Amino acid sequence: MTVRRAVHDPTLRARVIDVRPLHYAAGADAALDRPAHVRAGSALARVGSRLVVVQDDASFFAVWDGAVVDAVALPSDGGQRSFDDARGNKAAKLDLEAAFALPDGTVFALGSGSTRARERIAVLEPNGSAQLFAAPAFYEALRADAAFAGSELNLEGIALFEGGLVLFQRGNGAPRGELLPRDATARVSLDGWRAFVAGGPVPPIEDVVEWDLGSIDGVRLTFTDGVGAFGTLHYLAAAEASPDAVADGPVAGVALGVLGETPRYAIVEDERGRFLGKAEGLAFDPSDRRRAYLVIDRDDPERAAELCTVQLEGPW
Repeated sequence: MTVRRAVHDPTLRARVIDVRPLHYAAGADAALDRPAHVRAGSALARVGSRLVVVQDDASFFAVWDGAVVDAVALPSDGGQRSFDDARGNKAAKLDLEAAFALPDGTVFALGSGSTRARERIAVLEPNGSAQLFAAPAFYEALRADAAFAGSELNLEGIALFEGGLVLFQRGNGAPRGELLPRDATARVSLDGWRAFVAGGPVPPIEDVVEWDLGSIDGVRLTFTDGVGAFGTLHYLAAAEASPDAVADGPVAGVALGVLGETPRYAIVEDERGRFLGKAEGLAFDPSDRRRAYLVIDRDDPERAAELCTVQLEGPW
């Protein structure tokens, strides 16, 4: 299969101009096993004027309306909704890593599939209720497509684009036999997805493309999110030196790019130079194509995830 390559475009700039720690307006709630802060930021979805933050190690949707952050609890197993090594329950986390919103405001957040326990999909309904369902057949179809999943499945993004869905596989896994980790995109029809979540068959996985996203300081850039905005498919990638699809590692930098006729990217900067936060979620201001938002996973359950405002400059 042909590998498409994204190139660093020095005429593009992406500058972090604001960083906002995410704390719930209602504070902590021990009865719900909810801390006072958003523990992780692994995906973003825009619903009108609100941003929905998805977390990989806490079973809550966090909804930011531009002023305050509210929490919507997901169904839990035995009342546990926070997961980490210290608690000894990290293996049970949902690992929600990819999210998108339908035009009616329904938000879907998908587990990474990096382990069998991470094959569930969370749904935030327009009325504010949340549900969770297992989707092993969907993940088995992704895992069985070696052109998409490579050596280790790690679904990190899903974007509503051109009337369908684009899936983003992150190639930060470990080799397995002759299979190597792979960054790839694939498409699923929106009608097929709607039928699937209503109880129908798994939609076909189509139009698989393998990507070379470049590197920073010798560390491969790998997909962490993707979103369709202003008629363009944008992506987020992190250069994280992780040994496999489950473990974390140090970040050498982050790229924000476009996948089009000429795939290209900018290296995200802040006031200190290269931005080193592990950005895992991407969304845009619907009224300003030069303003984007990133959500940062701190990989520390005691520290609040951060929402970053990014100013884009150049011929995006």
